Amino acid sequence: MTDTAKPLLIKRYASRRLYNTETSDYVTLDDISAFIRDGRDVQIVDLKSGDDLTRQYLLQIIAEHESSGESVLPVNVLTDLVRSYTTQANSVVPQVLAASFELMRQGQEQIMENMGKAGGINSIPGFEAMQQQQQAFFNALTGGMLGSTGPAPAKEAEGEDDLDEIKQQLAELQSKLSKMSK
Repeated sequence: MTDTAKPLLIKRYASRRLYNTETSDYVTLDDISAFIRDGRDVQIVDLKSGDDLTRQYLLQIIAEHESSGESVLPVNVLTDLVRSYTTQANSVVPQVLAASFELMRQGQEQIMENMGKAGGINSIPGFEAMQQQQQAFFNALTGGMLGSTGPAPAKEAEGEDDLDEIKQQLAELQSKLSKMSK
């Protein structure tokens, strides 16, 4: 039995192949992405030098998703990130991003709490997958600064009123987040 509290150790060999030390087999970036979506933290290290390559590979996963049409980051956010690397503000950017994602996580938890109060939610189709993708995105973008705890999987709404309320709350949260980024 594996210890899921401990990050999954992936070793990169000189051939650039990635080796899962738990299962003793080679893995791909898609496999690593799946581990993260499943709630697992990973650590990728260079076998020879011992350098931690996790951030490099997480950024590569995000870049591949963005370039394959699975765009999550708006162009203005990407532009601001690039600017932050070329200005003196880059020392503040990690803290601002961490605080923003924490605010988003709290908003999501509030929505989940409100949905629970609204009437016994069982599972909204696709919502759990969306949460896993968000969690992977948060972890990848923040480099694990926020930890890997996320809201529990959602449950299905028992009526359209609940779904409408959820949509309204989500729209309000998105509005607040867009105001924050301006």
